[in-house]
Amino acid sequence: MAYVDAIVQGILLGGLYALFAAGLSLIFGVMRLVNIAHGDFIVLGAYLALITIQMTGLHPFLALIIVVPVMALAGYAIQRGLLNRTLGPNLLPPILVTFGLAVVIQNTLLMGFSTDTRRLAAGSIETASLSLGPISIGWLPLLTFVVAVVLIVGLEQVFYRTAIGRAFRATSDDAETARAMGINTRHVHALAMALSFAVIAIAGVFLAVRSNFDPFSGPARLIYGFEAVIIGGLGSLWGTLAGGVVLGVAQALGAQISPAFQILAGHIVFFVILAVRPRGLFPRMD
Repeated sequence: MAYVDAIVQGILLGGLYALFAAGLSLIFGVMRLVNIAHGDFIVLGAYLALITIQMTGLHPFLALIIVVPVMALAGYAIQRGLLNRTLGPNLLPPILVTFGLAVVIQNTLLMGFSTDTRRLAAGSIETASLSLGPISIGWLPLLTFVVAVVLIVGLEQVFYRTAIGRAFRATSDDAETARAMGINTRHVHALAMALSFAVIAIAGVFLAVRSNFDPFSGPARLIYGFEAVIIGGLGSLWGTLAGGVVLGVAQALGAQISPAFQILAGHIVFFVILAVRPRGLFPRMD
């Protein structure tokens, strides 16, 4: 029964990893951009929520009303003013720029908040649980998983049932043809980044409620998000959710073997899947 409980907890943990990965998958699918600073932007969202709560006294989840729009605007500005200038056939320039952004974010947060770890208090939901026989499911992990599923559904609806979604897909398939058809690809790329940053803001708040964070927590979030994207399949949003679940279950089962094996188990599963199915479990069909 311990392993059944571990699988359930791993599935719920996969929801958090899917939140980390969704924004990464989104921008890669639209503009083939690998955002090395993605994890640091998640942590930035957590600190922005912390500042918002200190100034307004809002509950962490209500703080999203402020944090999500601010992060979305930041994403639009960064893409329109900086990253659009680096996009092209060479993948190296945007990678180097986002690496530089990661360094800037880490050191700025270090100056502003020191190395002290922080955590957002969400009240009784942090410890409340639902008992299903011998298995106990925490309401916070369950909420995280539900939010991840709702976000994936929402993003799928945006991509396949809206005009901006058609612009995303047209730009992703052939940016030059999209420009010839009158689509402002620079604006479309910026909107995609804004949407990605809105998802990042949600991931940052859930991270801050579920665990401690500090200015240097970003790289680990990037690794988990990147592994979830690769396991699920590049450009596939539902694959990203599946990848997060696979990674979470692998870590939970690894912890049953030995607490020291928890993180390593996830990495091993990632490399095995990468070796067997290089395009991931559910790659987007072009």
